[in-house]
Amino acid sequence: MAATDNDESLDLAAVKRHRVLFRANERRRNPKLRRSDITVTDEAAVKRATKAAALGNAMEWYDFGIYSYLAATIGKVFFPSGNDTAQLLSSFATFAVAFLVRPVGGMVFGPLGDKVGRKRILSITMIMMAVGTLAIGLIPSHSAIGLWAPALLIFFRLVQGFSTGGEYGGASTFIAEYAPDKRRGFFGSFLEIGTLAGYVGASGLVVVLTSVFSEDQMLQWGWRIPFLVAAPLGLIGLYLRLKLDETPAFQKLEGGQAKATEAADAVETSATGDLGKIFTHYWRPLVLCLALVAAYNITDYMLLSYMPTYLSDELGYGTNHGLLILLAVMVVQMCVINQVGRLSDRFGRKPLLMAGMLGFLFLSLPSFLLIRQGGVVLITVGLLLMGLSLVMMLGTMSVALPAIFPTHVRYGSLSVAYNLSTSVFGGTTPLVITALISVFGTNLVPAYYATAAAVVGVVAVLCMKETANKPLAGSPPSVETEEEAAELVQTRQATAKL
Repeated sequence: MAATDNDESLDLAAVKRHRVLFRANERRRNPKLRRSDITVTDEAAVKRATKAAALGNAMEWYDFGIYSYLAATIGKVFFPSGNDTAQLLSSFATFAVAFLVRPVGGMVFGPLGDKVGRKRILSITMIMMAVGTLAIGLIPSHSAIGLWAPALLIFFRLVQGFSTGGEYGGASTFIAEYAPDKRRGFFGSFLEIGTLAGYVGASGLVVVLTSVFSEDQMLQWGWRIPFLVAAPLGLIGLYLRLKLDETPAFQKLEGGQAKATEAADAVETSATGDLGKIFTHYWRPLVLCLALVAAYNITDYMLLSYMPTYLSDELGYGTNHGLLILLAVMVVQMCVINQVGRLSDRFGRKPLLMAGMLGFLFLSLPSFLLIRQGGVVLITVGLLLMGLSLVMMLGTMSVALPAIFPTHVRYGSLSVAYNLSTSVFGGTTPLVITALISVFGTNLVPAYYATAAAVVGVVAVLCMKETANKPLAGSPPSVETEEEAAELVQTRQATAKL
């Protein structure tokens, strides 16, 4: 009897699968666009969503920026006294530890975001990030509790890493699904303003603290202040996110208005599970995303996280001098990044991404040769050359990556790919560069590392499709006005008659 029941269940599943596939094929043969399929965005809601997502991103990079800029101090506080290089390596190793669990966080939060919604998961990740950062600021030093100090530091770095596994993929998905198709690049660029704002806030606060307090005061308690600031920032970000509605694209998907091709794929692959579906059915876009993120994050972490340490430890520059120069470069980036987003809407994502990759390919070595000469002017010019190359990617990547994947697996796929690549290549950048400089004895290692990353990036950009001014895969068109929606329907109907 049990066998018969199982056979009947399998037959029903097969019938359901064939019905969905039939409807999908019919939709392909007879494409129709109705007014109800089109999302007309509310600009006020788009701005609120952008602000909430960008603030969370700012907090993520504030957390990691603070740790990077205080790496030498943290090494002395949490690890046994001894060789300065060994302490710095231990500090950067702990920095990299958080990235080991980012893919796990992405695999947990990403598929959940595709099931229960983007808003809920982004609220959870915000709480976890704030708790992890606040806790680090409260840990006693190694001299007070011995090995418990680095053990607790590693634990809360893991909490940070796990939470950020669901942050970037969710935040970029959130903005991409809220924004109208023709202005997605502009609104998406605000997410990276959050990135730069986090770094600017972190570097600015460190400069102020190291100027006001002595080295002993910083070692005793001054280093804790930036971590304690995370608590109020987290509460503000959580409040903004809880006030938002779910994205229009997810609401339509949840309400059964997804494209039939997407529904058919969901039925066919339901037996494999969410992660299995991502790795088996979307491995090509997954590999493309991995390559893009690797190239982007190596250059990003090298410039925005590692560079102050490079200037002080390798070139003997004062910590504040290096931070102030980098701070000025990041402010310049913040001033132009929205224009980069607008340019990507006008000319496409690929030209802007390619310009950034080629910038690092050809300018990394000359930039570091200038930096190595010393002097405020030459160092600033060298950092600006790389900074302007990076801003081409910063202003474009946050909308290019979500467009690679369809709606029903977007959050999960992007979180998995982004965090796998970031863990292997991005978060390890300071550690790898520091170790390679020690092995090869040349302070041009960062230039060679960035150049190699750019080669991978150029190939990846050549392989990607242009997605500017087009609906997201698996989502209906998104426009700004009713008139634009009516015009789009008329255009599609006229095209179908030809």
